[in-house]
Order: sequence, then structure tokens, then C-alpha cells
Amino acid sequence: MSTTRLLEDVPATAIPAGTSATLAAGEAVHIVQTLGGNVTVRADHGLFRIARADAGAIAGLDLEKLDREAGAAGAGGGFSEQAVWDALKGCFDPEIPVNIVDLGLIYDLDIGDSPTGGRRVDVKMTLTAPGCGMGPVIAEDARQRVAALPEVVEARVHIVWDPQWTPQMISEAGRVQLGIA
Repeated sequence: MSTTRLLEDVPATAIPAGTSATLAAGEAVHIVQTLGGNVTVRADHGLFRIARADAGAIAGLDLEKLDREAGAAGAGGGFSEQAVWDALKGCFDPEIPVNIVDLGLIYDLDIGDSPTGGRRVDVKMTLTAPGCGMGPVIAEDARQRVAALPEVVEARVHIVWDPQWTPQMISEAGRVQLGIA
């Protein structure tokens, strides 16, 4: 992608540690990917994820395009199982340009009625590597996307390790995107 500068101090998440960081105003960053509404940048001192809410600090970034691309995966009408899968397809590992569904990270999806009315959605997902500090960040992104769907009143994402993820779990579409088909 492109190299640009930060217009102001911006909160970020260090990749793969998952720790909070602040990138300084004026710092040069290279945009690595802009998938799922978040931005992954490379700075002189590492790789970082900048949330959509803070992406305005990146000089020259087309925020409208970022929003259009982020909304495309979760676009749709009412609630359905397919709407949940589509919402999850809007979530990306910040290091890999493939959504978490096509990466094979989603192991189980359970949809039920909430005792208070509306829908309850439980997702079991894994990560590409145990100990990945970005796990809670990715899981929360997935949870927020599912929770934003119509009728959903409760959304939970659980990180599980059994079975252990392997590259063979990547879908055919994901393999094509990665050039390993």
C-alpha cells in the first residue's frame, strides 16, 4: 500500500502482542491493510492496528472508502444465520488479508432465543497461534459485529484451542486470496 504520516497522536494495538500503544503525531507509517474497517500499519518500531474510530489520524486515508469496504461484508437486511456469517466475514486478522471465516477460525456458531427476547449468538473461534496477543482484539471485533445485527441482544465469542488450527482449515476462497490454491 502506501506510506503516509500521522496527523496526531493515535492509540493503537501492537501486533502480535496485543498491547496498547500510542503512535506519535508526524510519525511515518506504511499502510499494510485496510480490511474490516481497521487499519494495519507498519512503523519503524513494529506493526500496529489502528481502530476505525481513530483512523482519521492517518493522513490521506479515504475514510469513506474504508467505511464502504467495512460495511460490505456485513451488509444486509434482517436477522438470519447467513447475516451472522456475513458479519463475521467482516472481521480480519490484522496480519493476514483473509477474513476469520475463510481462515477457518470459526469452529461453531450457536443461535438461540434470549430469555429476555431477541436472539442470542455464541461463537467459538480459535486463533492461528496459541498465545497470540491479538486474540482478545479479534474476538471483540467479531462480538461487536454480531451484536450490531438486528434482533441480537446477546453476543458472545469464546476462544477455544481444540482442535488446534492448521492451514488446512483455510477455505478455498481464503487459499485463493493468499495465493496458495
